[in-house]
Amino acid sequence: MKKDHKVFDLIDQELQRQLHGAELIASENFASEQVLAATGSVMTNKYAEGYPGRRYYGGCQIVDQTEQLAIDRAKELFGAEWANVQPHSGAQANAAVFLACLRAGDTFMGLDLSHGGHLSHGAPVNLSGILYRPVAYMVSEDTGTIDYEQMEKIAMKEKPRLMVAGASAYPRDWDYARMREIADKAGALLLADIAHPAGLIAAKLLNAPLPHCHIITTTTHKTLRGPRGGMILMGKDFENPWGLTTPKGKVRMMSAVLDSAVFPGTQGGPLEHVIAAKAVAFGEALSPTFREYGKQVMKNAQAMAGAFTSKGYHVTSGGTDNHLMLIDLRSKFPDITGKKVENTLVLADITINKNMVPFDSRSPFQTSGIRIGTPAVTTRGLKEEHVVQIVDLIDEVISDIDNEHVIARVRAKVNALMKEFPLFAW
Repeated sequence: MKKDHKVFDLIDQELQRQLHGAELIASENFASEQVLAATGSVMTNKYAEGYPGRRYYGGCQIVDQTEQLAIDRAKELFGAEWANVQPHSGAQANAAVFLACLRAGDTFMGLDLSHGGHLSHGAPVNLSGILYRPVAYMVSEDTGTIDYEQMEKIAMKEKPRLMVAGASAYPRDWDYARMREIADKAGALLLADIAHPAGLIAAKLLNAPLPHCHIITTTTHKTLRGPRGGMILMGKDFENPWGLTTPKGKVRMMSAVLDSAVFPGTQGGPLEHVIAAKAVAFGEALSPTFREYGKQVMKNAQAMAGAFTSKGYHVTSGGTDNHLMLIDLRSKFPDITGKKVENTLVLADITINKNMVPFDSRSPFQTSGIRIGTPAVTTRGLKEEHVVQIVDLIDEVISDIDNEHVIARVRAKVNALMKEFPLFAW
């Protein structure tokens, strides 16, 4: 068969971009060669609607073993008693949980999007905000951290059926025990969306959502450093809140309701090649070296946050507990938008993303902030002294943001630095 040069030339260009640049998007990482190999394997050829031992197709004896291995490793990694590894993404996992726990029009609570929440936690353009009634809790304007007292007041007033702990741009750890107290008072189920800190939680470096949360969703990339995909976990199974019964009249357990919500509720056939890669990634995360990697991710994030602060930038909440930080540009460059910074840094081969900051005065298309994370550069082997150098280079660009000579000079420095570090240092 003739090689498709157009596609593979583009793939090579993307490889070169990744090799030469500093990847600082908090939700990105570099999967291992084993994970890449599994993702591109013949497992992609197999249709396997259903679950291990309960498929709608024949010939699933091998993928059954692979998927069960992924389930078993996921449970071991997070101390869970049940796992579903089929969701195609974190948003798909959330959609399935909402379908299992809510009915159209029901109220649920999530972190305000402008305060770091995720699209699938109630954005009006997302099905979570279209099918259900979202109410938001926020961070404190004084501290930039979750205001649990305000959260409790809102929960007691609104009586949500479900509360969501989790964010896409929140640099601090979560008090899951406190949220469970609030959820119990309000009569709500508690969902932890740990898509961002999952790898750090697996490495036992941050608070564990189990046993406080009824259900957990996550992605399998980001800090977990696997293939792009999602997953649902539970500590202990429990009877579904709707009183749904089996054909024999027994109340269905939540695990069965969640399984049905994934397939056939929100998805068709699972991506068995991605599930194989998830199994590989979970195995890697169970190794002792993964915990050391997680520690370095956090050290690098704290070093960067400190370096930005020393240069006069406002780091929201005053720092970071995890792998990311949110920079409010208004403290130093009130006239420069996050969009402008993102687009300019790309020219210098530094990849970050614009992001709203709490109580932002700009729209989500412009933003007053940028979000920065350390998982990918840490995978390449960068340490504190290297990420502080990158902060210097970022500041150099922003300080003279329209100067093409500065951009070119910084790009050369970035390329020289990254040349010292392979993609798969860990």
